[in-house]
Amino acid sequence: MERKLPVIALIVLLSLAAVVYGVVWYMTGVPGRPYHGPLPPLTAEEQALVPRLKRHIEATASREHNVAHYDELEKSARYIETMLESYGYTVNRQSFEADDFRSDTKTVRNIEAVIEPRDPGPATETLVVGAHYDSAPGAPGANDNGSGVAATIELARLLSDAKGKVARRIRLVLFVNEEPPYFRTQEMGSVQYAAALAERKERVVAMYSLETIGYYASEPGSQKYPFPLGLLFPDSGDFLAFVGMLDARPLVRASIGSFRSHTKFPTIGGVAPAMIPGIDFSDHWAFAQHDFPAIMLTDTAPYRYPYYHTFRDTPDKVDIDKLARVVKGIERMIRDAAS
Repeated sequence: MERKLPVIALIVLLSLAAVVYGVVWYMTGVPGRPYHGPLPPLTAEEQALVPRLKRHIEATASREHNVAHYDELEKSARYIETMLESYGYTVNRQSFEADDFRSDTKTVRNIEAVIEPRDPGPATETLVVGAHYDSAPGAPGANDNGSGVAATIELARLLSDAKGKVARRIRLVLFVNEEPPYFRTQEMGSVQYAAALAERKERVVAMYSLETIGYYASEPGSQKYPFPLGLLFPDSGDFLAFVGMLDARPLVRASIGSFRSHTKFPTIGGVAPAMIPGIDFSDHWAFAQHDFPAIMLTDTAPYRYPYYHTFRDTPDKVDIDKLARVVKGIERMIRDAAS
């Protein structure tokens, strides 16, 4: 019996190692190779995006804008609507009341532009591309989430030629009230929006939340993670992350695989339980509550961005050139998914 004990112990250790490897592979195994090395020169299309993205961020996220700063929130909303209309869209508004935590309520709204497919009908599948346009208390919100707002506005322009040509409906949505104190309440814009889609039984096959996507740093140690992800991923914050909860694994894999196949820009991707801090900290959470496949594309926000939720989150902090590369990559990814 004594001779068998070391063999049994070895088998147990190997079995545990196999389980750990399987879990890590399930969480972090994604197709394609991450891009490394110097970035290529901006393409002509990316160069053209730079001033547009800069203008959108300055217009929507130069000052704190939320229910507590309602006039600024309205200015951002009206700018978004004006831009979408200028690109030929009919703007849809989903309005509801939000408590201003003073003595009244305010009427707020989600803002939507829709690209209908060539054969719309009850069985049509839907993609949702969204970003929240409110800022956190005390912050102008240029990166969180002016970068995501600017990206969504420009994706609407870039994808406008897809009207009546793609297989799936594309809903481009700017959500209100993602930030505290509304996060995970009935007054969160994406909670209202996802519930409306679920009520009418729309076949949502993918939701992409564009959350804080404009800050990149190549210095070692510039990237942090919640434990234990720091053991698995690089410590330089120069990448775009594709993340979701465990059920979103197929969407994470398809999305990052598509992005990598078209775009030379560093990426990481994976899924994790919602108990890992940050994995569900955006509007994709609201869609997951209805079992819609939903992921977040992000620069990882508080795990990288030193000005997160502060008064220093101003337009000059956003790396517009890299944001332009990311937006073009997302456009190609959405075209793949829609076709």
